[in-house]
Amino acid sequence: MILRRWEDLPPEMQIPEVKEYYDLLSKKKFQLAVKRIFDIVVSFLLLAVLSPLFVILAIAIKLDSKGPVFYRQTRVTQYGKEFRIFKFRSMVTDADKSSLLTVGGDSRITKTGKFIRKYKLDEFSQLIDVFRGTMTFVGTRPEVPKYVKKYTPEMMATLLLPAGITSEASVYYKDENELLDAAEDVEKTYLEVVLPDKMKYNLAAIKSFSFVDDIKVMVLTVLAVFR
Repeated sequence: MILRRWEDLPPEMQIPEVKEYYDLLSKKKFQLAVKRIFDIVVSFLLLAVLSPLFVILAIAIKLDSKGPVFYRQTRVTQYGKEFRIFKFRSMVTDADKSSLLTVGGDSRITKTGKFIRKYKLDEFSQLIDVFRGTMTFVGTRPEVPKYVKKYTPEMMATLLLPAGITSEASVYYKDENELLDAAEDVEKTYLEVVLPDKMKYNLAAIKSFSFVDDIKVMVLTVLAVFR
């Protein structure tokens, strides 16, 4: 992936808090290029291998409830660009009209949705986004625009790279829905507790970015899912 010149970044990202992270990444352009090549090759191969599973999931979703196979919510990725993410639908249609956050015992989750969410199968379709370049395998999980507007100046540094399918923060917060389920005010808890804590991991990952670390996070993610 190509890192833009500093002067070509969106104005809201040309701030001192982001510059520190930008300077570190600018010294790792070769590794960033390897990261993008890896994304293209591996996502293409996985899409080919997993295509039968995609068909099975699509049929199960359609038989279980009315609505599309994919949930195409608007998220934010590299440089603050908005895109419509590919996720296998695990909730009833128009579920996000009531809340953008999902808790553990959410009544909006379908029967098939409970299964695919438990094993993270709803995330598999994001391989399409990785191949397209709107996402990467390892990076900060993509937020909705509403929550990106709540970012602190330092958090804006996470937008220097594409949003990711997984991250170290995702591994540690794999049961995030259950954590939010216990909160009295879900949105407040997410914005004031969960998001800042996850961002500590995300920002640290940018500071120490290496392609080898990306591979390690991918392995940890697989192990966490099977546990």
